[in-house]
Order: sequence, then structure tokens, then C-alpha cells
Amino acid sequence: MSIIVLGTVALDTVKTPFGKRKELLGGSAAHFSMSARLFTKVNLIAIVGNDFPKKHITFLNSQRLNLSSLVVNDGKTFRWEGEYRGDLNSALTLNTQLGVLLAFKPQISETQRRIENIFLANVDPDIQEHLLVKMHSPKLVGLDSMNYWINTKRKKLIKLLKHIDIYVANDQEARDLSGESNLIKAAKGLSAFGPRMVLIKKGEHGVLFYTKNGFIFSLPAYPVEKVIDPTGAGDTFAGGFMGYLAKAGKINSLTIKKALAYGTVAASFNVEDFGLFRTSKLTRLDLDRRLIKFKDCFSF
Repeated sequence: MSIIVLGTVALDTVKTPFGKRKELLGGSAAHFSMSARLFTKVNLIAIVGNDFPKKHITFLNSQRLNLSSLVVNDGKTFRWEGEYRGDLNSALTLNTQLGVLLAFKPQISETQRRIENIFLANVDPDIQEHLLVKMHSPKLVGLDSMNYWINTKRKKLIKLLKHIDIYVANDQEARDLSGESNLIKAAKGLSAFGPRMVLIKKGEHGVLFYTKNGFIFSLPAYPVEKVIDPTGAGDTFAGGFMGYLAKAGKINSLTIKKALAYGTVAASFNVEDFGLFRTSKLTRLDLDRRLIKFKDCFSF
């Protein structure tokens, strides 16, 4: 089974206590794809400007991604600059340039419209809806967002959630949109908007998963000795999670638990280097080996 990911392909400038890197290949769709590709064929839907380095296109092609709906338009590529301090749990955004993203209206082929697994990564809810209405009969739709869209397009986001199977949010986003401080209550509140499943990312504290039928599951984060750059860790998690579910072809408590574990392990690789440097070299064997260690850490 293949999957569509709609999101950003960006040029990121990142500063952490371990150094600074300028104009790295990044973006929600790019990070998602690095882990999802280990399980299934990934169709990447995004837009870049005519300033986007050709070497990055070559690189993405080398990862065996379907780039037929990656649009190159006149203008500037989306750019983000951020800095991590202290415990590296959150980034201070220093600069954002939307560029060609402002006028993006995703176009896909008739074949892609029939793909049943979709992930709407962090991007404007209007762009997410523009793609979703084009799909014929999706079976599994996941959606991620961020505080900026929660604050500026709250009504549109809530309306969109009626058509979503899995809503993915970090802990602060979950609290902001639901109005609940307790994360289980927040998950229930978010589910009331429409999604039958809610996945709350808690950074170094792991993940909480909730379904409308009362199934709750929680996993800790994989213990990483040296965190270099957390940028894209949540997207990498989502890629491992959704990629595995697409490959499994079914959703039950067992596949959900395994998907969450794969997402957790994928994210642990992401933070070990800047940008896509670590995840672009990953193999399924790498994930499986670390998954075994993960199980050993938390079995009792």
C-alpha cells in the first residue's frame, strides 16, 4: 500500500548547542518521508521555489519518493530559522518566510487520487482541505497541525477534523485546541471534533494514543544519549507511524502499538544529527534492531 504526504519541503536554518547549519533540506513532508519510505511507497506533495537547489531534488529522488506532484514555482522556497536552547525541547522561531507556499494549491494525478492512505502534515488547513476533497475514497487520513493554525484558523481546522481519522498534535497544541490541561481529557475533547483516534506527542516524555472506543495506550520515548537537533522529530515519528499502518493494511490494537513503537524509534534516530543526515541513511534493519532494544528497555 502506498501513502500520500502533503506538507512542506523547506530550507531550514537551525542553531543548537552543537552548532549551526544554514539552509538544510527540511520541512514536514521531507522529514515524514524519510521514515515512511521504509515501509511503503511515498507520494510527496509539496511546493518549492525556483531557488530550490537541484541537488535536493536529486537527493529526494534517490530516496525513491514519487515527486511527480512536487511543484516548482517562480518565487522563494519556504524557509524557517530556529534556535534550540537548554533542554532542546522546543525551538525559538527566529524567522519564517512562506514564499511560494502562500499560493500553493496542490494538484495530483488521477492515480494518486485513488491512494487510500493520506497524511496531511503541518501546513495551512486550507491547503490540507484542497487536497483532501480531491481524494476518491480514502481509508486512513491523518492530520498534523501547529499552534499558529490553531490560533489563526481555529474554525477551519475544527471543521476539517470532522473528516479525519487520526489527529496528531503535540501536548501544548492538544491543550490549546481542546481547552483541557489534562492530556486524557484533551484527547477526549479533540476526538469530539471528529477524529476517531488522537495521537499526542510529548517529546522526551513519549506519546499518548486515544480512540473513541476507550482504547488508551502510552509509550515512553526511546532513551537517546546525545540529542543534536530535534527539528522534524515529530514528522519523522508520524512517518514511521503512518508508514507502518499503511503497510499493515489494517488497524487494531496490535498494529497501533507496533506503529507507535516504530514511530518512536524513527524519531530517536532523527534527533541524533542535523536535518535529514541521520534519517536519510536509515534502513528497515536499523529500525528493527533499535525496536528490539526499545522492547528490552521497557519490558518487565
